[in-house]
Amino acid sequence: MDFKKMTCTEFTEALASKTSVPGGGGASALVGAVAIALGDMVGEFTVGKKKYADVEDEIKGLMAQAQDLRVELLKCIEEDAIAFEPLSKAYAIPSDDPSRNEIMEKCLKDAAAVPFKILELSCQAVDLQREFADKGSVIMISDAATGVAMLEGAIKGAAINVRINTKSMRDREYAENLNQKVDSLVAEYTKKAADIYSDVFNRL
Repeated sequence: MDFKKMTCTEFTEALASKTSVPGGGGASALVGAVAIALGDMVGEFTVGKKKYADVEDEIKGLMAQAQDLRVELLKCIEEDAIAFEPLSKAYAIPSDDPSRNEIMEKCLKDAAAVPFKILELSCQAVDLQREFADKGSVIMISDAATGVAMLEGAIKGAAINVRINTKSMRDREYAENLNQKVDSLVAEYTKKAADIYSDVFNRL
């Protein structure tokens, strides 16, 4: 099933249902996609305005990046579901099966990779929102702030979905290295997101 083609009603009903997917990772990806779409909208209301002629080319470049990020984040909804399916089956392997540990480890690493990708894409989106907030039309800056607030949620949601998988990994060196990367990105980009939101709030 292609989750990104669902209506809002269908997706949220699927999210609320007693199924493993879509779950927190897919929801974080969708929130990130919606968030960066708001930045792109700020750009749409900026280009073509004489007041912003000096930054028009830069805004167009930012919009192209925002569109790419939105597409990638939407793809992650399906990727997250695909990565989780083998893991859910691996949990059902009998504990005395000699292949269980190896299979579980691979599935856990694959399942952690997608939310980590969502995290990285959402962080890139925060940097773009900074540009939209600073250079975009002043009548649209509340939308940039809304987007960055949503991205903070997407970042935290993606991070916890990495952690739930690293928690069970037997390769603790791999797990801790990934956790450190996650923690570093979360610390840096939640602060950036909060700062952008505060800056915009104080300009209103």
